[in-house]
Amino acid sequence: MEKTIFIPDDHDSNLPAYTEWGYNSFGANYERTYFVATRDIIPCKAVYRDGILNFSLCGRTGSGYYSGYYNNDEMTLTFSFPTSPMKEYQDLMALHQKEINLTDASCGVKMTRNSNAENLTLLSGHLNFKRAQLLRINEKENRVILSGTFDVHFLRNDMPEALSNGRFDLGITYLYNLSE
Repeated sequence: MEKTIFIPDDHDSNLPAYTEWGYNSFGANYERTYFVATRDIIPCKAVYRDGILNFSLCGRTGSGYYSGYYNNDEMTLTFSFPTSPMKEYQDLMALHQKEINLTDASCGVKMTRNSNAENLTLLSGHLNFKRAQLLRINEKENRVILSGTFDVHFLRNDMPEALSNGRFDLGITYLYNLSE
């Protein structure tokens, strides 16, 4: 339940298949490379502060899972958007079937590569939480599984770039609540 499990997509084996099983995996096309979860980095963090949820996907960029090549570029993509108050990870259930228009003025997307953070100038983008499930093991709440899709088109150094065909399937056991 804690490890990242990579089940290859039928159409592009360098991306994980879209699943809703809590495999702690995500992936997207990033220009002509990939941005994916790896086994050595915790794939997701959720931080709530003062009405804003920061949902971060943490992984690496590179040419693909099966080619065995990922450069050492660690990358975190953080989606920030307003939401109802969230005190514990169980409150993430409110994201079930919620689609976020990332170009809305109340939203933001930040890319951090090798410790260099940059707020992206979005051209278009969405974050779609298709399913939120509360997983119980032996009648005890264990985690919230968030599954969905994302696409982000943005300007970087005045040139258009894109993260496309993104999907995630993540088990969240802790929500950092930094509100007073």
